[in-house]
Amino acid sequence: MTTMTPPISQRRFEPAVVGAILYREWRVFRRVWFSTAMGSIAEPVWFFIGFGFGFGALISEVAGLSYFEFMATGTIAIGILFSALFPGLINSYARRTERHLYDGILGAPVSVAELVAGESLWNGLRVSVVAVVTLGVAFAFGVDLGPGTVLVPLIAVFAGFGLSATGAAFAAKLRSWHGIDIVIGGIIAPMFVVAGTFFPLDGLPAWAAQLGRINPLFHTVELLRGAVFGFPGLTTTLTHVGALAVFNLLAWFAAVRLVRRALVD
Repeated sequence: MTTMTPPISQRRFEPAVVGAILYREWRVFRRVWFSTAMGSIAEPVWFFIGFGFGFGALISEVAGLSYFEFMATGTIAIGILFSALFPGLINSYARRTERHLYDGILGAPVSVAELVAGESLWNGLRVSVVAVVTLGVAFAFGVDLGPGTVLVPLIAVFAGFGLSATGAAFAAKLRSWHGIDIVIGGIIAPMFVVAGTFFPLDGLPAWAAQLGRINPLFHTVELLRGAVFGFPGLTTTLTHVGALAVFNLLAWFAAVRLVRRALVD
């Protein structure tokens, strides 16, 4: 008797398939790594010069840190945001609508869940390199890095996964490139402004501060500052980790559902 192969949407999630997607992304990245590396170095340098030395000359201390230290970890978080969400948004839209790459991938035994997980995990791994490069620039500018700094790449992967999946979810709803302007102005800009990156949330209006505390980038910033300068306490740290974990799951589920609807249904 011939055994029928279950449809892709009904078979179980295969980590090996995710690994294959990671390998493909690595092969592509090897061709464009230089431009990515240059951007990863140039962006924090200008942030440090403009905000660190500019505002740093006016503000001596924020939340127990020098302003330069405070904004350095904020700059790392912004690098994670941009380097994860933008590829998830732009690459996903282009691969679905213009290159039709997803049609070819899903023609193989690959599910939408595995596709989204693989691309989101790859972007998370890639932004961990961006975070390390930014740390190196911060160290060159005189930021004293604590022993917990070794956790920064893990935090970058963790946060980058959910941010990349968020980009993929929004990309699945786009009908033209013009929609990206709405995502940038309505989602990305508020995320990095109201996240405690360059100034603490306490100085904002109450409604904005409350909005900032549910912002996944805020929890990313707090974990980065804890890793570099010392965690404030186990309960607070676990709260930030838990918030990011919930965000990652919701972002992944939303991306899978919306991408499947755009591609298959």
